[in-house]
Amino acid sequence: MSVVEVILKEKVEGLGAEADIVKVKRGYANNYLVPSGLAFEATKGNLRHREALNQKRALREAEELQLAEKKAGRIKKARLKLELATGQGGKAFGSITTMDLSAAMAAFDKKLADIDRHNILLDKPIKSTGDFEVMVKLHQDITVPLKVKVSAKPVEGAEDEDAEEES
Repeated sequence: MSVVEVILKEKVEGLGAEADIVKVKRGYANNYLVPSGLAFEATKGNLRHREALNQKRALREAEELQLAEKKAGRIKKARLKLELATGQGGKAFGSITTMDLSAAMAAFDKKLADIDRHNILLDKPIKSTGDFEVMVKLHQDITVPLKVKVSAKPVEGAEDEDAEEES
């Protein structure tokens, strides 16, 4: 397969950002990147456009960093309270996952609704009650702790079944 160098016009996930010169397969460049307006071939004439793209990239990155800092301040103030369904003896039914945390953040503050659940750094789901600190990655340079309090919520019917067994 032949490889060609292209200059990216926009940020392409998994490939690079504006003004990056990347090597891709010719078919990918000719069939997708160039026709979509995401890149142009890295010729001597096109290399002159890199400076403008670098300025565009710097502006975008500054805006992303500023937005991430604002969100970081909101997350630092947040104290999420979630309930975990438990039965007799405190046995947990289910767990609290990144999806639950993302939904709770969106309910807490609408400006946090666009935080992707994949940016919530939770090693394993929370399966017990107590206070937890979960890290949220907002930007490559900004990771913020989110305070979460998990309390027990008794499951309805669990006590009824236990009472019937004792009779």
